[in-house]
Amino acid sequence: MSFKEEYNKKLVSPEQAVGEVKSGDWVDYGHFTCSPTFLDPILAKRVDELSGVKVRAVTYPGLAAVAQADPTREHFCYNNWHFSGGDRMLHDKGLCNYVPLLYHEGPSYFDNIIESDVFIVKVAPMNRSGYFNFGPSCSMSKATANRTKKIVVEVNASVPYCYGGFNESIHISEVDHIVESDNKPLFSLPSAPVSEEETNIARIIMDEIHDGSVIQLGIGGMPNAVGMMIAQSDLKDLGVHTEMLVDSFVDMYLSGRVTNKKKQLNPGKMVYTFALGSQKLYDFLDHNPCCATYSSDYTNNPARIAANDNMVAINNAVEIDLYGQVCSESSGIRHISGTGGQFDYTFGSYNSKGGKAFICLTAAQKNKKTGEVKSRIVPTLTPGAIVTIPRTIVHYVVTEYGMVNLKGRSTWERAEMLIGIAHPDTRDDLIKAAENQGIWRNNNKRG
Repeated sequence: MSFKEEYNKKLVSPEQAVGEVKSGDWVDYGHFTCSPTFLDPILAKRVDELSGVKVRAVTYPGLAAVAQADPTREHFCYNNWHFSGGDRMLHDKGLCNYVPLLYHEGPSYFDNIIESDVFIVKVAPMNRSGYFNFGPSCSMSKATANRTKKIVVEVNASVPYCYGGFNESIHISEVDHIVESDNKPLFSLPSAPVSEEETNIARIIMDEIHDGSVIQLGIGGMPNAVGMMIAQSDLKDLGVHTEMLVDSFVDMYLSGRVTNKKKQLNPGKMVYTFALGSQKLYDFLDHNPCCATYSSDYTNNPARIAANDNMVAINNAVEIDLYGQVCSESSGIRHISGTGGQFDYTFGSYNSKGGKAFICLTAAQKNKKTGEVKSRIVPTLTPGAIVTIPRTIVHYVVTEYGMVNLKGRSTWERAEMLIGIAHPDTRDDLIKAAENQGIWRNNNKRG
């Protein structure tokens, strides 16, 4: 049987495909832009005939229909490994739970611990060798497919074909059902606005990046600002080893800043596990041999991150306490995003020869109505806040008021250093708190 004949044999209607889901099943969705946005609302229509169906997703673009269809959560129970804006809204309504994840470990969960009954994933059209490509969402997709009972692919011609290192594709022989979708364009992530404070943080970090550095950028305005500054700089032969590929990497490459020539691991390649950005990014990735996507157990493995000299990891945080504990994923008990790969890259980059890991945050938030300044450097984390990076792992912390290196520092040194880069209006209160907590020496600097 030819691949085309096998394709036609497995091609079914959307209703037939979601008919594979039975009551009590665990259903896994494709990740990020390859979430099954075509089949999700069709599955949601089965709400009254199903019960106890558990769904796992990753950064679903928009609002998952299965979650909205059942406010009781008796029919569909929706869960997520890393929240999008829509997932956050569902969480606030009690319709989404977070699944804690160290991203480099994710594939091993499917290898050793959990199984899936049905995997539904958006893919690029089949190539002549019978492979469907996971596009810009390699992530944990192949590991999920390997441990599921039924695989449904949602074919979309808008998915770019992304060359990979491994685990970037699935063969038609492994697929149970094929659905041809509406071919709508992939979700486009708008560029985050960059504040003056974030620009100042980016300038501080730029002084720490040198020719031949290998870059990882997280999501948000500040990493975006760094990317824009790199593209406009005179830096040479930068490399890319990152979990998330964003638009600014395209600008860095097209400006000639990124060549990947100096990398020890995968020289010549921009390495990533998923991409999220504008159509410009997806067009850049399509059949582009300078890019290589790998599953997250490769890109986020701390040992592999450390294998590149001069690794530079740049990530955001929600708050940090005077002990150096970093929360990057929740505001108290309100979950915002996820651990993702921040731990992986902070730990891996520090262990790189010449490597640096930066946790960045604006020093304070200002209430637009009252003008009150609320410090993001806090005496102790907000009750319920999740420790994303333990104090033992944190390397550099940067605000618009400066940068400190917390490695090897005692609790009183950490308190002094962090208060030194806090917003000036909050420093006296932080000193009083540090004194009450027994982590402030009388001869520490003040002001």
